[in-house]
Amino acid sequence: MAALAGLRRATSLGRFNRKTKTMKSYTYLKTQMLGELLLVATSTHLVGIYFSDQKNGPKLPGDWKLDPKHPILRQTGRELQEYFDGERTRFSVPVSYDGTDFQNEIWKQIARIPFGATITYSELAQRAGAPAAVRAAGTATGKNPLGIIIPCHRIVGKNGAMGGYAGGLDRKKSLLKIESGTNL
Repeated sequence: MAALAGLRRATSLGRFNRKTKTMKSYTYLKTQMLGELLLVATSTHLVGIYFSDQKNGPKLPGDWKLDPKHPILRQTGRELQEYFDGERTRFSVPVSYDGTDFQNEIWKQIARIPFGATITYSELAQRAGAPAAVRAAGTATGKNPLGIIIPCHRIVGKNGAMGGYAGGLDRKKSLLKIESGTNL
């Protein structure tokens, strides 16, 4: 619950004004299980985790700074590695995201799904207060800028099918295996 409290605090304080440019730093994290991840942060919050081949991943703007020693990026790398090694079930790195009101609500609901649990896209839409918006919930899930930490891999189809995943279904299966304890 502490991780969720941090998530709620960060998102309420950390939403960025889209009209204001915020300096971002980035680094790459090479993982054996998922390949290369792009980690993006402001001076105070993690704002993105993207797979190298992700469809909706950002293009690196010229004003972003490659900074592998950035404290938030280093903390993220450590926490992700602990998660991959089966030693972490929650993340404490401060995060922030900026989507539409609906996207923000969907991401908030995804963040509340416990480690090792899954829910359906229908249940996600219902939790977000929009039970008829199942497809929109799926679309918002696919635009999650903080995959793994906001665990969109925990969303599955109504019949238990994997559904989609921005990082590809093999990565989604790998993340679910970590959480089921069968990957260790």
